[in-house]
Amino acid sequence: MAQSTSAKRIRLRIGGRVQGVGFRPFVHRLAAELALTGWVRNTQEGVVIEVEGGGAEVQRFQRRLADEAPSASGIGEIDAVVLPVEGDRAFVIRDSDMSGQSRTLIQPDIATCDTCLADIADPGSRRFRYPFTNCTQCGPRFSIIEALPYDRGNTTMRAFRQCPDCLAEYRDPADRRFHAQPNACPVCGPSLELVVDARVALREDSALRAAAELIRSGAVVAVKGIGGFHLVADALNAEAVAALRQRKRRPHKPFAVMVPDLSFARDLCHVGPGEEIALTSRAAPIVLLTQRSRAVASGVAPDSPRLGVMLPYTPLHRLLLDEVGGPVVATSGNLGDEPICVDNDAALAKLAGVADAFLIHDRPIGRAVEDSVVQVVAGQMQVLRLGRGLAPAYLGHAAPITALGAAGHLKTALAWVSPAGSLVGPHIGDLSSAAARMVWQEQVADLGELHGLRPERVGVDRHPGYATGELAAELGLPTTPVQHHHAHAASALVELGLGGPELAVVWDGTGDGGDGTVWGGEWLSCTLTACQRVANLRAFALPGGEHAVREPLRSAVGVLTQMARLDALGGHPQYARRLRVMAQMTERGINSPVTTSAGRLFDAVAAILGLCEVATFEGQAAMALQYAAEVAPDEDGALSMPVRRLGERRVVDWEPAVEAILAGRASGMSAPLLAARFHNGLVDALVDVAVDLGAQRLIMTGGCFQNRLLMERAVRALMAAGIEPLWPTRIPVNDGGLALGQAAVVAATATEEEH
Repeated sequence: MAQSTSAKRIRLRIGGRVQGVGFRPFVHRLAAELALTGWVRNTQEGVVIEVEGGGAEVQRFQRRLADEAPSASGIGEIDAVVLPVEGDRAFVIRDSDMSGQSRTLIQPDIATCDTCLADIADPGSRRFRYPFTNCTQCGPRFSIIEALPYDRGNTTMRAFRQCPDCLAEYRDPADRRFHAQPNACPVCGPSLELVVDARVALREDSALRAAAELIRSGAVVAVKGIGGFHLVADALNAEAVAALRQRKRRPHKPFAVMVPDLSFARDLCHVGPGEEIALTSRAAPIVLLTQRSRAVASGVAPDSPRLGVMLPYTPLHRLLLDEVGGPVVATSGNLGDEPICVDNDAALAKLAGVADAFLIHDRPIGRAVEDSVVQVVAGQMQVLRLGRGLAPAYLGHAAPITALGAAGHLKTALAWVSPAGSLVGPHIGDLSSAAARMVWQEQVADLGELHGLRPERVGVDRHPGYATGELAAELGLPTTPVQHHHAHAASALVELGLGGPELAVVWDGTGDGGDGTVWGGEWLSCTLTACQRVANLRAFALPGGEHAVREPLRSAVGVLTQMARLDALGGHPQYARRLRVMAQMTERGINSPVTTSAGRLFDAVAAILGLCEVATFEGQAAMALQYAAEVAPDEDGALSMPVRRLGERRVVDWEPAVEAILAGRASGMSAPLLAARFHNGLVDALVDVAVDLGAQRLIMTGGCFQNRLLMERAVRALMAAGIEPLWPTRIPVNDGGLALGQAAVVAATATEEEH
C-alpha cells in the first residue's frame, strides 16, 4: 500500500483489562474500517498496537479506541510513541509476546451473552443445546487461564483442537468468535457425562436431560460449572433440601438459589432497580433479595426473610434450569468449610456421600472460583464475597514496593499492592482445614506468578492462632503484624482513594487489639501508616473465649454478669448450672477475655431476646437480630447508649440499652420492637461519636456493616447530621477485605521507614 506524505505510524502500549475480552478483534475491525495497516499483539504488559495510515485516520483510531472498546474491557494506562512509517500492506494479529513483566489485568469469568444464548436455543445452529458455547464477549476467562498472554495454548482449552468450522470462525475478523480462546462446538469441544454409582450412565444432551429429571425427582446432583462444582437440588422439594442439609452437614446456613430467569426472581423476591442490574450483570453474582413469597422450601433459608438468588450464567446452567423448569438450590460442592471441588476425580470421591449423581465435563478448571455474593445497600451494590465474575479485583492504589496481605482466618482472600496497582484475589474461605491452607499456598504462587508479583514483605494479623501467620512465615519473607481493625480501615482507604487521616468506625466480631483485649467496636483515626483508637464500645468479658462465637449465650452471660443481672436469664432452667459456671469464669477471669466487640454485643442481645443461643454458622445470631428488627413497625424509638469520656477516648455505654431490653421483655414488649430500637441506639451512638469528634465524613467497615438495616439507617442518620457516609463497595467490609489493608499498611510503613 503506497503511503502519502501525510502518513503516520504510532505504537500504543495499553494496560488494564484488555485480554480475554475481544480487544484484539475489536482493534482489527477498527483498523480495517479506517483503512489502517500495522499489527496488534498480546504481551505480558497488556496489548501493543502499531498502526499506520493517514494522520487524520490515525487520530480517529486513537479516539475511537477508547470510546468504543468492548464493554467487558477496562483500559488502563496508554503509552503512545510516534514511529517511522514502514509501509505495511495489511493489519494483522500477531502471535503473542511472552517476554517482559506482566501488567495485564485478568478478565473474570463472564456470564453467557444473549447472542450465545440464542445460538443454543436455535435448532438451526450447529451449537444448538451445546453447553460450552461462548464468544469473545462471554464465557470462562480467569478460571481457565494458566499463564499470560491470554492465548488458547495458555488456557485449559489447549487440549481441545478446533475443528475446521471453529478454526474458520477463530480466524475470521468479521466473526464474533474471532480469537475467542475458549471457542468450541460439539465436534471439537468439551463434552458432558452423567455419572451414577461410579459409572458413566449417559453422555452429552442425554446426560443433561437425565440430570434434570433426577433433580425433579428429588435427587441431589453435583454439577461441574466454571469455577467448581455445585450441589444442586429442587428448591421446591422440602425433602430434597432436607437431605442436602443433612448430607452436607449444614443445618441452618442459607442456601443460594438459581432461578430460570428474571421474572422468576421477581415472583420469589422483591427486585429493585439496583438488584436487577446486579442480577443481570456480566458477573451474574448471587444477590441477596427479600422474599415476597414462600414458594421455595422453608429449609432453603431457615428463619430468613432473605434469599440469595442468581441467574444461570453458563449455557450448561441455562439448559439445566430450562429442563428442570423451576428454581434449584445451587450451593458450593464441598463438605463443611473445605474448599470447593474442581477436579472430577476429587469430586467423585469427596462428594460421594452427598450427591446421588454427577454431571461432569472434561474441560479442566484452572483455579477454583466460588460464586460472588452481593447486596444493594443505600442504592449501591456492596460486595460481600469476591468470587466468580468479580475476581480478581484490581484497584488503582500503587505502592513503592510489592507487599502481600496474608488475610485472617475466616473469609480469607489474598491481596497484593505493588507499583503497578493493587490486586485482591478470589474468596478462599475458612482456613481450618489442611485443604484450605493448601489453596492459600497455591494462590500465593499462582496469582503472584500470573501477575509477575514478587512480594518483598508480608502483612499478617496480630492474632497468634491464625493459620495465615504460620503460612506467611513459610514464605521466607519479612512479616509485619498489622492490627486487625487498622487493616479493615486501611482496606477502605485504598478502595476509596483516601490518604487520611480519616475517621473510621470498625465493627466486627473479633480482632486482637494488641493491648491484651479483643477489639471489635472501634472508632479509629487512621492513615495507612498510623492508627489511633479514639472511641470504642464498653468492654465486657467472654466466658470461654472463642467458644462464644458459636454460643451467643456466653456473650449474654458476660454482659449480664457485668451488670449483676444474670437473673434475667432465669427463665432457662435447663441452663442453670451452665450459667453459674460461665458466670464464675467471668468473675474470676478464667478463659474470659475482655472484648469491645460489636459482633459479640449483637450476639448477647440476640440471646437475651431468645432469638439465638447456639449458632451453627458465623453471624447467625446477628442475622436473627437484624431480621427481627426488620419486621418491627416503623417508629423512631432508640435505646440509650450514652457516650462517656475515658481520658482522651470516648466509650459508648451499652448498659442502659440492655437494661431497657430487660425491662421491655418483662413488660411484654415484642422482641422485634426491642431489636429495632437496639439498632437505632447503635446508630445514634455511631453518629454521636462522629459529631463529638467533629468529623466531616465517616468510613464504616467491618463485618457488622454487612447488616443492611444498620447500614441504611446509619447512612440516613449521618447525612441528617451533615456527615458524609463512606463505605467499601467493591472489596468486602468483612475479613475478605482484610488482606488488602494489611498489604497497603506494610508497603506504606516500609516506605516511610526507609525515608
